[in-house]
Amino acid sequence: MKWIKITVETTCEAVDLLSAFLDEEGVLGVQIEDHVPLTDEELQEMFVDLLPDQGDPDDGSARISCFTEDAVQAEELTEKIKEELIRLSQFVSVGRGSVTTEVVEDEDWLHKWKAFFKAFRLYDNIIIKPTWEELPQDRKDDDIVIEIDPGISFGTGAHETTRLCIGQLKEYLTPDASVFDVGSGSGILSIISSLLGAGFVFGMDIDETAVRTSIENAELNHIESSRLTFACGNLLAPAASAETEKIKNEIIEKNKGKPYDIVVANILADVIIPLAEVISPYIKENGYFITSGIISRKEEEVKHALCTNGFRIVEIVHMNDWVSITAQAAEKKTCTDSM
Repeated sequence: MKWIKITVETTCEAVDLLSAFLDEEGVLGVQIEDHVPLTDEELQEMFVDLLPDQGDPDDGSARISCFTEDAVQAEELTEKIKEELIRLSQFVSVGRGSVTTEVVEDEDWLHKWKAFFKAFRLYDNIIIKPTWEELPQDRKDDDIVIEIDPGISFGTGAHETTRLCIGQLKEYLTPDASVFDVGSGSGILSIISSLLGAGFVFGMDIDETAVRTSIENAELNHIESSRLTFACGNLLAPAASAETEKIKNEIIEKNKGKPYDIVVANILADVIIPLAEVISPYIKENGYFITSGIISRKEEEVKHALCTNGFRIVEIVHMNDWVSITAQAAEKKTCTDSM
């Protein structure tokens, strides 16, 4: 299959803003290239084999690319990106700001990355292992091993946002707890929740491809559908639609008619903020809402959204430029924030 690759020459400063813009335009994933050197901590945690040549020195430039099959969509998206670059240039440096397109074969980008995805360890006893890799030699008897094939869906467990969520799940998930994973992507958080002892996990994503990938990954890990299931749906769709009502009913029905002990959402801050307004019915009183995918500059906005929608913030964890906020469904609309 041939794909149209859209590439923007820009700056590291503008990459996150452009990524968020592309996400809002419905782009499922982006490829980012820069010259920022890895820290010692990152080198220790890397799950790829580093190439001998570390590349050019960091000059602040970056390249962000996305892919589409549709020529008309590519043309429209290219024009929207150019307009967005003009808008962003009023606030941040966008560098060259050039936008180019080229036709590529899917094997040029869809599969070759797998050569760099190796098994790696998280939080002492969790091993994330791609299906095409062997288990590491340091495996221990009490290790939790997650088999994963992300396909083109987000989620290998390596990104800071996913690591933050996993750490919070380890802290707040109790045996037999129920978990609702909003924006489940490749299903990795749902699978880890199940393997950590959750009694029932329901994962939901707006993308049908992600849902299919999640189901396949659950099967890879031999988790029965009675304990872990996935569905396609959008909690932020217009509230009056029949489809939205069907989704709402399904979420509760899946958990035997009860709200969930934990809702986890590893999404962008701009999605978590409106989600905070509608998620309460799905969390039991004193249950936990674990959020991540929050860039540090959006932390205060997310905290405000949670506080004004009946949540009490219980923990905030940072990892590099990313933030995870865990809140508790409080009985009254008050917010305790001593962080």
